[in-house]
Amino acid sequence: MDVVVIGAGQAGLSAAFHLRRAGLAPDRDFVVLDHAPRPGGAWQFRWPSLTYGKVHGMHALPGMELTGADPARPSSEVIGTYFDTYERTFDLRIHRPVDVTAVREGEGGRLLVETSEGAYATRSLINATGTWDRPFWPRYPGQETFRGLQLHTAGYPGPAAFAGKRVLVVGGGASGTQHLMEIADVAADTFWVTRREPVFREGPFGEAEGRAAVALVEERVRRGLPPQSVVSVTGLPLTDAVRAARARGILDRLPMFDRITPTGVAWDDGRTIDVDVILWATGFRAAIDHLTPLRLREPGGGIRVAGTRAVRDERVHLVGYGPSASTIGANRAGRAAVTDIRRLLRDASAAPVAAGTG
Repeated sequence: MDVVVIGAGQAGLSAAFHLRRAGLAPDRDFVVLDHAPRPGGAWQFRWPSLTYGKVHGMHALPGMELTGADPARPSSEVIGTYFDTYERTFDLRIHRPVDVTAVREGEGGRLLVETSEGAYATRSLINATGTWDRPFWPRYPGQETFRGLQLHTAGYPGPAAFAGKRVLVVGGGASGTQHLMEIADVAADTFWVTRREPVFREGPFGEAEGRAAVALVEERVRRGLPPQSVVSVTGLPLTDAVRAARARGILDRLPMFDRITPTGVAWDDGRTIDVDVILWATGFRAAIDHLTPLRLREPGGGIRVAGTRAVRDERVHLVGYGPSASTIGANRAGRAAVTDIRRLLRDASAAPVAAGTG
């Protein structure tokens, strides 16, 4: 292949669209590999109570608008159907379910992509694997002694599972606040702890604010540091639902506890809370372990990129990573990666063949 795309979420589909538009054909010049069982990217795994109307903005994929979506329908269904229609409309021929186990140096200047359906030798790679497969579980003293249930946002089943229980939600992002507001209506009691005081953002979040937020994330990536979460840069939107939850005391935040006990959590100042469930709404990390053989990481732990290109290997592009993790950013990154890869392929084709090797 000329290009292998790993991942068929927003970023991967955007890249595939622009590859098609550039005249490359699926299954001949490029291939898109997706480990999920069906179209929808990470959206297909979202909890049923996350309806489309609760989604904080979903930018349309290039070439096809998402119109007429029922805001009361689960976002997993709305976006899954949209992605499925998109794939078929543009004949992207996604291979799924396919697990990519490693990307390493191949022969003749190609990368070798090892997968559950065999190996691909490719001249370039677009990595669009997102974060959903790497939920972040913090470690605290006593965590293994807790006798209740611990689960992560990635496995959140919806509010009904917490009826009559005392629930502690950990994490100051959008998922944490959404979980709290849902669970509070059915739980015996809820508690919220975060490492930092949450920052609620009032007023519109326009283009200028978006550019400023992206610039902050981009600076970290340029320095080879792991990307920050979106909320750490933008703050939490202060919606009518959030205002009502704050008025009811649902979003009264406690500082991070110091240890976990068999029945709950405890602080060094002597405070304790007994709970039945600890729900870790602590975010995700970039799913890039399959790139480890290429040694792209910097000492800071992240992959340094220029635009979408990995600084340590110009054949590798990361889309949906760092500043392009938003839906609109993923679209732009897909286009930018394809533009850069077309240049790389042209330069490679124009390179003279050494004597005796043709």
